[in-house]
Amino acid sequence: MTGIFRETRFRVEGMDCASCAAKIDTAVRRVAGVEDVNVSVAAGTMTVRHVARDDIGAQVMRKVGGLGYGLSPLDVAADRQPVQSEHACCGHDHAAEKSAQGEARHDHGHTSIHSAGVKPSSRFTAPLPWWRTAKGKLTLACGVALAAAYAIGQLVPATEPWIFTLAMLVGLVPIARRALMAAFSGTPFSIEMLMTIAAAGAVFIGAGEEAAMVVFLFLIGELLEGVAAGKARASIQALTALVPKSAFCEENGRMVEVPAESLAPGAIVLVRPGDRLPADGVIVSGESSVDEAPVTGESTPVLKEAGANVFAGTVNGDGALRVRVTAAAADNTIARVIRLVEEAQEKKAPTERFIDRFSRYYTPGVVLVAALVAVIPPLAFGGLWQEWIYKGLALLLIGCPCALVISTPAAIAASLSAGARRGLLIKGGAVLENLGRITAVAFDKTGTLTEGRPKLTDIAAFGRSEAEILGYAAALEQGSSHPLAHAVLSRAEADGLAVLPVEGARAIGGKGVAASADGVELFLGSPEAARERAPLAAEEAAQIESLQREGKTVSVLVVGGRAAGALAMRDEPRADAEAGLRALADQGLRVVMLTGDNRATAEAIAGRLGGIEAHAGLLPEDKQRIVSKLRAEGLVVAKVGDGINDAPALAAADVGIAVGGGTDVALETADAASLHARVSDVAAMVKLSRVTMANIHQNIAIALGLKAVFLVTTIAGMTGLWPAILADTGATVLVTINALRLLR
Repeated sequence: MTGIFRETRFRVEGMDCASCAAKIDTAVRRVAGVEDVNVSVAAGTMTVRHVARDDIGAQVMRKVGGLGYGLSPLDVAADRQPVQSEHACCGHDHAAEKSAQGEARHDHGHTSIHSAGVKPSSRFTAPLPWWRTAKGKLTLACGVALAAAYAIGQLVPATEPWIFTLAMLVGLVPIARRALMAAFSGTPFSIEMLMTIAAAGAVFIGAGEEAAMVVFLFLIGELLEGVAAGKARASIQALTALVPKSAFCEENGRMVEVPAESLAPGAIVLVRPGDRLPADGVIVSGESSVDEAPVTGESTPVLKEAGANVFAGTVNGDGALRVRVTAAAADNTIARVIRLVEEAQEKKAPTERFIDRFSRYYTPGVVLVAALVAVIPPLAFGGLWQEWIYKGLALLLIGCPCALVISTPAAIAASLSAGARRGLLIKGGAVLENLGRITAVAFDKTGTLTEGRPKLTDIAAFGRSEAEILGYAAALEQGSSHPLAHAVLSRAEADGLAVLPVEGARAIGGKGVAASADGVELFLGSPEAARERAPLAAEEAAQIESLQREGKTVSVLVVGGRAAGALAMRDEPRADAEAGLRALADQGLRVVMLTGDNRATAEAIAGRLGGIEAHAGLLPEDKQRIVSKLRAEGLVVAKVGDGINDAPALAAADVGIAVGGGTDVALETADAASLHARVSDVAAMVKLSRVTMANIHQNIAIALGLKAVFLVTTIAGMTGLWPAILADTGATVLVTINALRLLR
């Protein structure tokens, strides 16, 4: 197995700030066999890439447990299996499938947690109230000890020097233990170490009361960080509450209520009016409006009928639906959104990586400056040792990098969560930053700017009624799966026309389709093929040419040897396409359309969308060339497509965005994706990125600004240990609260 690497994901309990993540990252990297580590504070998760050895998981858990954090593995393989129980509801026997899937999962590089001797945890657990957490209990104990010390000190003043030291030790001993474990694991300059040195030093110079208060304030700060981090984490995990706990599953002709998590692909479920859908699926029968806002952010209910896809967690309207399940609970849209956002939060943005590197030098630098402040004035200028040691200790606390280090990941995590709740999936901090720097957007046409399905737009009658022409055309197209045939049949159904029976239906390769109805010979095909069967008058030919210049595909109907009319079809722009492109232009972005369609069709669609720049008749390599050319001009380019086609162009762009390629594609491909496939979502992503970067800059200013102010006031003797720890804790809390504004 040498040289084979696997990835294991863990849930980390008690990790509430960036310094926690840094300590865990450093410690785990020291485990033999670990290749890479990605830690997400916001998601509370860690992904470890390691050699394929079964004992790695247990070693990682021991190492992280020694730092004072809880660690439980998230078994990727088990997490993707439907839960089987006595009420399991599935369409067929999966026993053989499970065995094969288990082998496939092992071969694809996921660690078998069971083989490591540890039990995998569930993906989501309800958070404990703050007073029941380890940090909450320690803070309360320290607070009680401090209050008792004040009371005893008032009653017996002579005991103050040591009674406050005892009160301080209640909180400091666990902190010091974590500091030592972090030091042994490769992080000697942790906040716990700075706190331990400052508190011990304060006792040494006779400031025991102040040291006890500083420890208590530090614990309060840690607790507040935990509460804030929990809110950010819960904002995305709360999506799981959208899926109902039970479902009505069809078994042997009757409906049985079963746990929703037991539903397997192929099962048929009944969704009553007003109920939430228990799983992703396809409607088998029934028609109803479905409120998709909880999953996609779509503000208005969408009419769904047989054959339409539906998502778990969406709300059924006023009609009963029978739905065939297409994804197990662990693989439904909501579960995949949460999983992708958590993984994205583990990918650091360039700004975050820079601040991480900066903090590696910043913290040792602060320790050095604090030591110099404590030693040089007494030695060189005759200053009082107690006064300058006190100032040096205060500088240690002021210099804590927590607020600075959390400034970027807190904002990015909040932004990724906010985007996901609106149906905007952004795969990591680096992508989020790049979206804000975009200066040009290249759109695919079919299925992205347009619906991807042609619609019947015009019926030109040559001596017959429009209804008669449409009826004959629908009769000829019945049974065909061609997109143009579907457009004709959909229009006939919408107009309530009965489809006539035909005889002798036959397709004529490259020309059209022919049949007879009511004893009359019918033909529907291209204008050129129609001219071979019936002459076209000059006026009729002019009408056809006019429709073609508008970028429409024209089919001519011939009835009994005479041209009866023409039907024009076109893939129409999405409803929000024009507004979405205008929003991008308002943000100062250059917009271009890339399509393989002919020039007339491209120019017609471009004209309807505000006259955007259009490039037509392109092969995939041509699209890649144009994207590369735009980048060579100094533009930062986003390529927007369906996530399957135009892979070269997506790869050549700075950011690839999937819009309108189907739910699976939108979730699994490109750098970013829109769940509800709206063109306006691209502008929303750019705006979200720019707002996030502004928030990050605000956070950095808060973190460094407060430190600069208290650095000056401490050196000047105006502030001491209490304000120093308040400055650090206050800055961290302010930065986190500011980042949480993005959740709105």
